[in-house]
Amino acid sequence: MPSLIDIRRRVRATKSTQQITKAMKMVSSSKLRRAQERIVNNRPYAQEMLRVFNNLATRVDPAAHPLLNPDPTPGRTLLIVITADRGLCGGFNTNVIKGASQFLSDQKVENPGRDVALALVGRKGRDFFLRRGFDVLYEEAGLFQNVKWSHAQAIAKSAIDEFLGPDISSVYLVYNEFRSIISQRVVVERLLPIAKLEPTSPALPSVDYLFEPSPQEILRTLLPYHVSVQVMRALLESSAAEHAARMTAMDAATRNAKDMVDRLTLYMNKVRQAAITREIIEIVAGAQSV
Repeated sequence: MPSLIDIRRRVRATKSTQQITKAMKMVSSSKLRRAQERIVNNRPYAQEMLRVFNNLATRVDPAAHPLLNPDPTPGRTLLIVITADRGLCGGFNTNVIKGASQFLSDQKVENPGRDVALALVGRKGRDFFLRRGFDVLYEEAGLFQNVKWSHAQAIAKSAIDEFLGPDISSVYLVYNEFRSIISQRVVVERLLPIAKLEPTSPALPSVDYLFEPSPQEILRTLLPYHVSVQVMRALLESSAAEHAARMTAMDAATRNAKDMVDRLTLYMNKVRQAAITREIIEIVAGAQSV
């Protein structure tokens, strides 16, 4: 049976841990409100822009811009994996890594002999895949302290440069989409080439686009911007989802610490009561023997 000193030491350590998890929950809650505001403001714009460019890719000649034109000779796939820089957020990082690993397995089945290159955003995903010897073309860590437009532009530029090269024929994103405080969904979506809308009827309605200036000039300016917007949306989604996952995990840890303190306190009282009872019995036995 452990001594009272050992039990008191465990109670103090558990209470200290409880204070830490409670503080982390409050910090994540504060950051979540700001991240949620950013994604709520950004999401409608990014989704509408994605719909417009998917529609545009359906109507415009793919030769008008290389980002619209899939390579007729399929090459390797570039997968951009967005994870967090820190842990203590439940299954947030594990779920993204599992989604990326499943994508890699599917690609091996569909395209045997062609490896998938990785672009890793976030320290957790970077450490996981680098330790296992995967081909990494790009890595970025430490940007989730303050996600900026320049970060999205740098990631998008790297993806575009690789796509326009001779080796990469498609680019995909995998990240956690923020749905609610207790719900995040792993999303795998194609970034390049820009996907065409799937027809919902036998024939799409005829739409004529008027370009001023030329289509090549407009697409040359807008398509890289569109890719940056979609990367920015994924970063903001991941940031909000990370704070929500950490807040939920730290709330559960705080409640578990409280339950453990209660159990240890009850056990400590029982041990102390048993010690007192034993001493009383010894005193009475000694008195009777005298």
